[in-house]
Amino acid sequence: MELRHLRYFVTVVEEQSITKAAEKLFIAQPPLTRQIKKLEEELGIDLFEKGSRPLKATEAGLYFYQHAVQILTHAAQATTMIKKINSVNTSVKIGYVSSLLYGLLPQIIYLFRQKNPEIQVELIECSTKDQVEALKLGKIDIGFGRLPISDPAVKRLLLRKERLKLAIYKKHPLNAYQEKGVYLSQIVNETIFSYPNTPKPNFSTTIQAMFTQLGLIPTKWTEVREIHMALGLVASGEGICLIPESACDIGMKNVEYLDILDLEAYSPVSLSMRNMDQSAYIPKILECIEEIYRTENISTNLN
Repeated sequence: MELRHLRYFVTVVEEQSITKAAEKLFIAQPPLTRQIKKLEEELGIDLFEKGSRPLKATEAGLYFYQHAVQILTHAAQATTMIKKINSVNTSVKIGYVSSLLYGLLPQIIYLFRQKNPEIQVELIECSTKDQVEALKLGKIDIGFGRLPISDPAVKRLLLRKERLKLAIYKKHPLNAYQEKGVYLSQIVNETIFSYPNTPKPNFSTTIQAMFTQLGLIPTKWTEVREIHMALGLVASGEGICLIPESACDIGMKNVEYLDILDLEAYSPVSLSMRNMDQSAYIPKILECIEEIYRTENISTNLN
């Protein structure tokens, strides 16, 4: 039994589909099916219920899944930490999504550097989705992101729920709600610009999921490359877009920002690290986060 066989099995359980698992693993479906059957023969048990749709693991399969996840997690952590221990220089590579640069992340990084001058900091821009693999491969040590992505090898701490704002052209009819704020149900028929148009999941899919959670279906949805393009189109009177509150500091001309009244209208800001990573820089970065949030009078889930 090889680690890749365990990875195949875990992915099939989580996706509840051979087809979806094959796509996620970037392998053809027939070889994946053969590997699962081979694993069942080696263990002498049925790992999945025959004919179930979606595919469901048997009781024995679920038990094996829990241990397979633990094995994969420990293997990934051991490999990464050995590389880390073998490193000559004391350094930390921090992954981040670009939108967080408009918020408190720069202050957090600056404070961390001031308090820990012996630690070399390298900032690496990458999406929340890419941060998961980057952490497991040792390309980054911690990551700041916005998506609620889960992986058994990665520990995710929700730092805060940042409110979303609605960006509109200054002469848009919705500007009448500048004082009151708006509900998402009021904008479903507007032209909504979302971003980015990168591989899913991303910030755009999070916004779509928010509408779906409320039982709403936007009728005019357009994805663009990044936030500046979306706001530029808003400034041209072409439509509206939803952005994190901190991004209002971009200062685009002719754009106004409205409060969104739905409780679901927020963007989670999270810190990700390798599961069971006991590196000394982790409590130090958490200390800096708490200090900056306290200074800015912002509530954090770390308290």
